[in-house]
Amino acid sequence: MFTTTPYLGNPVAVVLDGHGLPDADMQRFARWTNLSETTFILPPTAEGADYRVRIFTPSLELPFAGHPTLGTCHAWLAAGGRPVEDGVIVQECGAGLVRVRRSADGLAFAAPPLLRSGPPDEALVRHIAEVLGIGRADVVDAQWADNGPGWVAVLLGSAEAVLALRPGVTDLDLGVAGPYPPGSPQAFEVRAFVPAGGGTGEDPVTGSLNASLAEWLLRTGRATAPYVASQGTVLGRQGRVHVSRGEDGTIWVGGGTVTCVAGQVTL
Repeated sequence: MFTTTPYLGNPVAVVLDGHGLPDADMQRFARWTNLSETTFILPPTAEGADYRVRIFTPSLELPFAGHPTLGTCHAWLAAGGRPVEDGVIVQECGAGLVRVRRSADGLAFAAPPLLRSGPPDEALVRHIAEVLGIGRADVVDAQWADNGPGWVAVLLGSAEAVLALRPGVTDLDLGVAGPYPPGSPQAFEVRAFVPAGGGTGEDPVTGSLNASLAEWLLRTGRATAPYVASQGTVLGRQGRVHVSRGEDGTIWVGGGTVTCVAGQVTL
């Protein structure tokens, strides 16, 4: 997801028919795929929804995640899904109803509301700087940016500083952004660090984080919409996240989607 080139961006596995599968079977398959997320499409239960999705990491279920939202919608449409409302696909997930639409840059989802916002306390900011291996003075600003996965976001002074990070062990879901010079093709470089096996993992391209970052950066005047963020550069994934804002103020987060593998599995 967030690419039109096969085997770049961030992959997601989508099971088109998850109806009747026990939770344990869903979690076991997600652990087996070992992707950042695996999703299961189910019949909707909420009025106005086109389908329901459950989103699993290898270790737990998430109420919402960005690139699985786009990937699930892509797979549902490719399998012949037709939305009730023309031009808008409505996804039901643990975080509620999420709207998805087609755009010139691919599919885009409407950013869900934040569950937690505001600045973290100073002790936590210092801890984050220590995890990232930088000085406290290198942190331009920090903000809770939790729209489901629990992100705390950090702004550094430049994209170059973000690309140079080599973090230590993290016990938080950390999103880091830094601006590119004016006139660059991308406005920000973004990286997402998560706890993994007693150490730190890095997510290649993260829709939920970019959604919450967009809310913060646009609200504080650090960004203007539309803009493009790059993510996954250090991992060789070259993800591109397109952020725009509707006339009603809705933030839309999107990018390219492409099918790389299709087939049948027995669950």
